[in-house]
Amino acid sequence: MTALWEPTAAGVLELPSGRLVRGRGLRRPLPEGPLPTFALYLLGRRPPRVSWESRWIRWPDFWLPSDRAAMAEALREALARADGERVEIACAGGHGRTGTALACLAVLDGVPPHHAVGYVRRHYAARAVETPWQRRFVARFQP
Repeated sequence: MTALWEPTAAGVLELPSGRLVRGRGLRRPLPEGPLPTFALYLLGRRPPRVSWESRWIRWPDFWLPSDRAAMAEALREALARADGERVEIACAGGHGRTGTALACLAVLDGVPPHHAVGYVRRHYAARAVETPWQRRFVARFQP
C-alpha cells in the first residue's frame, strides 16, 4: 500500500471517510514530500506531462467543466483511488476549479450538497469555489 498524504499537510483535505486528497495550484512549485500516484488536472488546455498517472478534464478558468459526465466519472475514480493512493486535484490557482472538484468529491463521500462548499472552505481553503455557477454546480452535483 502507498504511504498516503499527511492529514495536516498544507492543501490536504480529509474527507468524512478519512480519505485524503491534496488540492493545489499548478502555478506554484510542487510541494516537498511524496509525489502523487494519481492526479486529476482541471485546466482549459492540456497540462504538462508528469511522471505519475494523471487525467485531464477540460475546464476553462472561472467556468465549469466542458464535459460534466467525464468530470463525474473522474471524481468517482479519484475518490476510489484515494482509499489507498496519493491523489491530487489541481488547477492553475488551486481555489476555484480545484475547490469545486473537492466539494463534489465531498458530496460523493457523503456530505450533503448544500454543505459541501462550506466543508471545503473550512477544511481546505477559505477561498475555495470562486463563482456563483461553481457553487450552483456543487449544489446540483449528483453522486
